[in-house]
Amino acid sequence: MIASSEVMTPSQSETGSILVVDDNPTNLSVLSDVLSEAGYRFRVAMDGSSALTLVDRSQPELILLDVQMPGVDGFEVCRRLKNNPRTQSIPVIFATAAADAESKAKGFAVGAVDYIPKPFQEGEILARVRVHLQLKQLTDTLEDIWKVSISTHFEKRL
Repeated sequence: MIASSEVMTPSQSETGSILVVDDNPTNLSVLSDVLSEAGYRFRVAMDGSSALTLVDRSQPELILLDVQMPGVDGFEVCRRLKNNPRTQSIPVIFATAAADAESKAKGFAVGAVDYIPKPFQEGEILARVRVHLQLKQLTDTLEDIWKVSISTHFEKRL
């Protein structure tokens, strides 16, 4: 069950696609309801292998990822994403009951940007999603500006 709190609707620029990965249908339902009601676009996967396949087909702007799943667990999914140049910039937030200090440290070590502990709090989910989507968009914008700047610099030198 999620706690009720004030929900801010995301602006059009904040509604990047999100991949939600959890093997528990109840958790998927809770996260889906929160994201849907807030106007976010998202897809779901029920295991790590499916998540990797979906990301390979179409890269999301953000991934909410459970740690404890059968088969390929969340740590391994995150590690694979961060080791792939095509997917390494996708922010991964672990949404999990595995929120002890050791699990958090391991999650950050494999590349997660944040943790959302279970049981989920609606306001916390939306705040963390909003912040990390904004950071991703700003980072992408800065990288684009840098590429144009470098390109312009070299064109002037020729």
